Amino acid sequence: MSTGEVKKVEEPLIIHTYPLCKYSDMREDMKQEAMEMCVTATEKFTDNYELAARSIKDNMDKRFGGPFHVVIGEAYACAITYQLKSLLYMYNAGNIAILVWRTVSTF
Repeated sequence: MSTGEVKKVEEPLIIHTYPLCKYSDMREDMKQEAMEMCVTATEKFTDNYELAARSIKDNMDKRFGGPFHVVIGEAYACAITYQLKSLLYMYNAGNIAILVWRTVSTF
């Protein structure tokens, strides 16, 4: 290395292999169950996010009453209106983002 050169240090990418909750306003017990459902579905359907989302939605509807909505993907942005105490935004397996929310069923 010659004088004046700066050695660039590459920071290794941090990949989380555990579920990481970014935001939730659910009750703690509901949040834990929802996160378990999300982890199970994404592990079972690793190559098909559509089937994973359907599985999570069906399980959430059965367990907590509907209508729940689920979006799974790796690079997306969204804006939603949701019922209070029913939103979960999490990551699983590093880069799989999962958004679960319930809409108001009646006005």
